[in-house]
Amino acid sequence: MGYTEPRLPFRKWEQYALADQLRRSSKAICANLAEGFAKQTHSKPEFARFTSMAIGSCSEVETWISYAFDLEYITQAQRDDWLQSYARVYGMLVNLREKLR
Repeated sequence: MGYTEPRLPFRKWEQYALADQLRRSSKAICANLAEGFAKQTHSKPEFARFTSMAIGSCSEVETWISYAFDLEYITQAQRDDWLQSYARVYGMLVNLREKLR
């Protein structure tokens, strides 16, 4: 998941904004799980709700990855590798949510 020079002359701020959005949505997955886990002692449905939000953040990451590829900021190999990783995370989150119901 190394840095790849863009092939098109996009402005640097666009690259940084996209990278920032990827980071924030990735972190939101973990943050939602942590917050939901902390609340599970009071309410399992609340943990399931936060797990659903984490699933939404995972889908957002997948969208930004595809967007980065479309803008030629990352290679097809990087996109495929990242999307495969997030598909595994997505599957784990769905399984967790099902166990909480």
